[in-house]
Amino acid sequence: MALDTGRVTDFNPTYDSRGGGASAIDTYMPTLDSGPNIGAALRAAREFRGLSLQDVADSTRIRRAYLSAIEEMRLEDLPSRPFTIGYVRAYAKALGLDSEAAVNRFKADDPTPETELREPVGVRKTGDRRLGLGLTAGALVIGAIVAWNLAQRGLSEAAPPAPAVAPAPAAETSTPEGPLALGAPLPAPVESTVPEPYKTPGLEVAAAAGGSADAVIAAKQAEGLNAADPEEPVGLPASFKPDGQVYGAAAGVSTVTLQARESASIIVRGGDGSVYFARQLAKGEAYRAPALKGLVVDVSEPTAFQVFVDGESRGLLPANQTNLSRLVG
Repeated sequence: MALDTGRVTDFNPTYDSRGGGASAIDTYMPTLDSGPNIGAALRAAREFRGLSLQDVADSTRIRRAYLSAIEEMRLEDLPSRPFTIGYVRAYAKALGLDSEAAVNRFKADDPTPETELREPVGVRKTGDRRLGLGLTAGALVIGAIVAWNLAQRGLSEAAPPAPAVAPAPAAETSTPEGPLALGAPLPAPVESTVPEPYKTPGLEVAAAAGGSADAVIAAKQAEGLNAADPEEPVGLPASFKPDGQVYGAAAGVSTVTLQARESASIIVRGGDGSVYFARQLAKGEAYRAPALKGLVVDVSEPTAFQVFVDGESRGLLPANQTNLSRLVG
């Protein structure tokens, strides 16, 4: 076994059983100068250390195919030269050799001038086609606009000038000689009729009673009218007759009863705003108000509720919101 250089001799004195003397055992370790090129030297050093290509690939994170190409100096199967130099440096360092000396040996074996980085093997360069299509479409649109403007300008220059419009002759006016004859006078306009002033129902009664709402109710009661409206419908029952569910207080406790003449909503609140009753009453249903002060009834339609005080009719509710104590007086 003969290598170019790097012979290392370890002299280990050994003695055999026959009493012989010491013998010299020569051990040869490959170096970076071994072999015809750096690839062969790295392979010899790897095999001397009992390592496989996969062992070196795992420790250096370099693809096994690249390590094999370095050992066989198949540079066409490797990436750009700067990447290959980095792989050689890492390979030598993983074997415990001088990485810079390995790089110098590689450059001496392959004196190719430094080139720009090239893409790794198997990577294909692709571009965004949408950008190119957008630029092409924009150029076509701009070209079409320019061509259309040039065409319009050429047509306007080639067209004959518009004929000048002659001014219209002034209308001849004739001044009549002598006095003008006037027609018969128009008849006088018909006098417009003034409508009679509108009289608010119950206004006279309210004025006579002092003008307040309580005075109006008192005046109506004195005149024998219904509780709130002198034009209330005729035929209201004179006394309360249940015609459906009756809500609220008991008959002997309540004074004011409100009976629905048609479907309508009713809300009864106390003086502090608390709600005592709220419901949509059907026709015939009624509500007996408890004998409490400050109760206010709020309904969706006042004419939909008839008022009964102690069972006797007091007509219809006067307004959407009414104090129940005013209905008792």
